[in-house]
Amino acid sequence: MAKRNRSTNQQKVEQRLKERRGSGRGAKYQPWLQIQDVPSQGLASRVKGWKTGRDHHLLSQLETSYFYVLDWSQSVLDIREQFPLLPLEETQQIAEQCEYIHPTDPQTQQSVVMTTDFLITLKQSDHEIEKARAIKPVADLQSQRTLEKLEIERLYWKRRNIDWGVVTEKEIPKTFVENLKWLRSCYWLNDLAPLNQDDITRIEAVLTPQVLQEKTALTRITNTCDDQLGLSPGVSLSVVRYLIANRRWQVDMSHRIQPSRVLTLLSISSAGSYQELGGVG
Repeated sequence: MAKRNRSTNQQKVEQRLKERRGSGRGAKYQPWLQIQDVPSQGLASRVKGWKTGRDHHLLSQLETSYFYVLDWSQSVLDIREQFPLLPLEETQQIAEQCEYIHPTDPQTQQSVVMTTDFLITLKQSDHEIEKARAIKPVADLQSQRTLEKLEIERLYWKRRNIDWGVVTEKEIPKTFVENLKWLRSCYWLNDLAPLNQDDITRIEAVLTPQVLQEKTALTRITNTCDDQLGLSPGVSLSVVRYLIANRRWQVDMSHRIQPSRVLTLLSISSAGSYQELGGVG
């Protein structure tokens, strides 16, 4: 099979603009770079966003981990990945002023449109703000060339009075991300098909009092629930993941959720009611 031609030229830039890459918000946003546009060595992924309902194009495992954190945060309203720094002439001007070489396509030697990994819209009091974030491994920050590209990016956002910063693996809590990974595939009701909302409520009614007792391993409770309700093995555990992902069950996400151990609930919100339990911070 012939390799995909990934060279960047003016025709490709014009085509992406025509496709409205870098435009829109929420479900209508189109990232400038999509995973088929760049070599990824298997590290890129498409992830359906909980907030937007669209597939997000994430170009590294570190980007994916940070995206999980953003998607969980209740203060984050929108996430736009691979956001283009347009017009191209502006970043070229910044590079020239800094006496840096502007990023170019290695095949064509033409300047490429630079991107910021994430442009984030957040709720702050009674208004919205935007923040731009570059995602880089700590090791990459030892490269002078990487620092030059980041400086171009920083100055671009400074001109727009938008907070910009670099996020490394040191700022992304590993346990928190592992918990989010465990929940991701059970967020949407369709993920639990053929169960419907009534089925989930019925299963929840059996699980909740048992989990609240905090005396038995989670899997023992869910296995018993499967047997009691005549469900296929593992269904009740998937419902637990759904309840946590949708915040109907509140747990301490900074501690690893281990199904083989007791699960501690901080609060529950189900069937239109909300109950706060002791010890909630």
